[in-house]
Amino acid sequence: MYVAVERELEFWLAMSPKRGIPVPARLSYREDDPLAVHFTFHVGTEAPVEWSFARDLLAEGLRRPCGRGDVRLWPTTVAGRAVLYVALASLDGDALLTAPAEEVRSWLRLTHRLVAPGTESVAQALDAELDAVLAAAPTSEAPTDDL
Repeated sequence: MYVAVERELEFWLAMSPKRGIPVPARLSYREDDPLAVHFTFHVGTEAPVEWSFARDLLAEGLRRPCGRGDVRLWPTTVAGRAVLYVALASLDGDALLTAPAEEVRSWLRLTHRLVAPGTESVAQALDAELDAVLAAAPTSEAPTDDL
C-alpha cells in the first residue's frame, strides 16, 4: 500500500480577462509515483480533467516562471494576494487557471516530507527491493496434525 498526499483546492478558470469561474480540484501526490504531481479538475463534465506533471516543475513554478508546451507555471500577486498561474494546453483546448500560491506551497511541503526532493529514485529502489523480499517470502501454512 502506498501513501498519498491529497488536498482539495479551488482554482479559478479565466474565461476572459475580467471573468472567470471557480473550479474544484484535487491535488494528489503518490509515493509510488514520486516524480509527478496529479491535478484533477472537476469542471462540470461527466469525467474530471486530469493533468500530471513533474513535481520539480511545480516547485519551480512557485518561485519563477517555468515550463514549456503543455504546462506553464508562474507566480504573481493579484489584489495583494500571492497566486500561482497554471496554463495548460492540449489538443482539446487551453486553460488558464489560478490557485492560492500558499495553499499549493503548503501541500507541496507535505509531499516533500513524504519523499524528499532528490531522493525519489532511492524511494523507488527501496520499494522495489521491499516488493522483491515480500514476493520471495514463504507463505505461511496452517499447522497440520500429521505428527
